[in-house]
Amino acid sequence: MSDPRPAAVPHVVFDRVSKTYPSGTRALADVSLTVAPGEVVSLIGPSGCGKSTLLRIAAGLEVADTGAVARPERDIGFVFQDPTLMPWGTVADNVALPLRFARTPERDIAPRVAAALARVGLTDAAAAYPRELSGGMRMRASIARALVTRPKILLLDEPFAALDEIGRFALDLELLRLAASEGLTVIFVTHSVYEAVFLSSRVVVMAAGPGRIVAETPIAFGIPRDEALRDRADFTARCAEVSALLRDAVAASAGEVDRDAATR
Repeated sequence: MSDPRPAAVPHVVFDRVSKTYPSGTRALADVSLTVAPGEVVSLIGPSGCGKSTLLRIAAGLEVADTGAVARPERDIGFVFQDPTLMPWGTVADNVALPLRFARTPERDIAPRVAAALARVGLTDAAAAYPRELSGGMRMRASIARALVTRPKILLLDEPFAALDEIGRFALDLELLRLAASEGLTVIFVTHSVYEAVFLSSRVVVMAAGPGRIVAETPIAFGIPRDEALRDRADFTARCAEVSALLRDAVAASAGEVDRDAATR
């Protein structure tokens, strides 16, 4: 018997997307990927495999040369690797920036900023300046700025890479909590296998030269997840499996570089 429930409408679909930069670098070649509502998908792969380019195309910050991208025109939040906070503005000023760009009525800005700061635990830091915050708090402010527009999709480009291990684990947990409570669809770029496995419902592995998807693997751990998951034998085993896929991707990338060199 067929399932009478309507299928979930994908939030982001890449259909044979390619991108070559003016320098001649083939950042992406024939990439197809579907991300459904509520998924947390991590992209991992060697440097130069096009993870960030794919994310920027999803955000509308870059345009694919060929192929098609289906996504909401709005309702997308982007968190960069660097928090990129204005040093002369308070935390509240920085979080309010997207609303002011969108010409949101002034009476609506303060309550929405307060709500976004509360979601990331920064209510008491609203009047602080970025220089007064720790690295983790600055990243929380950056996430609040992305959430203030009430997005359905959250795109994160290695946001926790510069943090120490304790701060990174804390924000991984915070991201999972936010994704669940806000019903977010998340695409997360990381170089960390452990982070990808901990966060994701699916891990997508990319290779370079040109950037392409070489493997996808579901992560079946339930939600919610907590710190205890990292100590489980099945978590360690899953990380080992994804690490093997990543090693294969690195080898595939090296092979493409060798072939390119041989044809010159």
